[in-house]
Amino acid sequence: MHEVQRRGPLPNRVLRPKTVDETVTLLGEYGDKARLIAGGTDLILEFAHRQHVGVKVLIDLSAVAGCGQIKIGQTRVTIGMLVTHNQIVASPKLWEVARPLAEACFEIGSPQLRNRATVVGNIATASPANDTISALRVLDAKLTLRSVRGERTVTLQEFHTGVRRSLRMPDELITSITFRTLAENERGVFVKAGLRAAQAISVVHAAMVVATDGDLVSSAKIALGSVATTIVETPVEGLIGQPLSDEAIGAAAVAAVSSVTPIDDVRATATYRSEAVRVIVERGLQSLRSAPAEHRPPILLGASGSAYGPGGGSATVNGHEVEVAGGAGLTLLDWLRDVAGPLIGTSLTGTKEGCAEGECGACTVQFNGSAVMSCLVPAVSAGGASVVTVEGIAKGDLHPVQQAFIDKFAVQCGYCIPGFIVAGASLLDEVSTPDADAVVEGLAGNLCRCTGYYKIIDAVVAAGQ
Repeated sequence: MHEVQRRGPLPNRVLRPKTVDETVTLLGEYGDKARLIAGGTDLILEFAHRQHVGVKVLIDLSAVAGCGQIKIGQTRVTIGMLVTHNQIVASPKLWEVARPLAEACFEIGSPQLRNRATVVGNIATASPANDTISALRVLDAKLTLRSVRGERTVTLQEFHTGVRRSLRMPDELITSITFRTLAENERGVFVKAGLRAAQAISVVHAAMVVATDGDLVSSAKIALGSVATTIVETPVEGLIGQPLSDEAIGAAAVAAVSSVTPIDDVRATATYRSEAVRVIVERGLQSLRSAPAEHRPPILLGASGSAYGPGGGSATVNGHEVEVAGGAGLTLLDWLRDVAGPLIGTSLTGTKEGCAEGECGACTVQFNGSAVMSCLVPAVSAGGASVVTVEGIAKGDLHPVQQAFIDKFAVQCGYCIPGFIVAGASLLDEVSTPDADAVVEGLAGNLCRCTGYYKIIDAVVAAGQ
């Protein structure tokens, strides 16, 4: 393997604070020699791509108490730094009072990624393609940052200063995000264009909130992402005092195009982005003319929508207690295959590395009952958690999903099948009799390079029957 193809290592030293005070003390001590990690779905890839040379310590936030809560008040919502995208998606109330954010969270990655990836992490990464930023911008979000020097609050609008650049100092921790709820006369929406139907980074996305007084627009806010180095808010003056007519919507779309100078990158040309901005703004505003579609509970591949461990010296792997101390510097995938399996005297090589980027689902395991991509989970985060691999899915006889894959001829080469089996079993734990649409949604994070998916979908539906 050529050197440029080799993955960069994770730091061997991992600290797991239990409180926010302990966390900021560690940040004050280590500064830019440390990196905070929660879900890890961005950071592990950055280490693999050698973007953090010189970082010696990981500060794992997953065991910090009280930071995974959502508090919904009359006019504002507060989410802690460990709240995952799937926790947002799982809240019917947030679909009602913060629909742009709920829709944005649902568009991110796959169920496995959303069970680990945090909203605060998405904000901290500071990429203009990150979907939740524009949604939170139209909801007037504010961030609370804390260090040993004290606490401060900044608006999300001022927080991001460029691509992967923000006002956060190396010794600061984003402890929470607050944002306003939609008023009774407001509607919001999030619209995204990607290069595929799932697991797509935005080519262009937009979040919008429109308030009406009778049939006329009284206020509006439109934020565009993945078109410039930061999120861009577009002019809305032409909408104010007008009904959401085709003419007013068309004029707003043209104004949006004129307000940005789109970037040119591997996902799209500037010319394409300009046209995409026009289309997305039009479609979003058109959707706000009518009541939103009835909300259907989304597939989480886990009861809570969050996959974190309380911390501890060992993990339970398929019922066996295994020390996690040997996992420093390893992903959960590598630890399961190379360390945990030999320690318990069995092979755990069913969990496969397909892409090592959370794109294919071949490494799917259950983590505290929720499906996750084990290639993007630090092994030490499994302390105190229960992990189930494909080898532990069956309890005696084959699991119904395993049997259905045989009966429906859903197995091709077999490389991706362990991930499909674990994801399918997680889906049946959540929805006992899924239809084909639910299966497609639940397996959106799993790729098969051999077949056309129809037999796989049939197998999971049959397992539920």
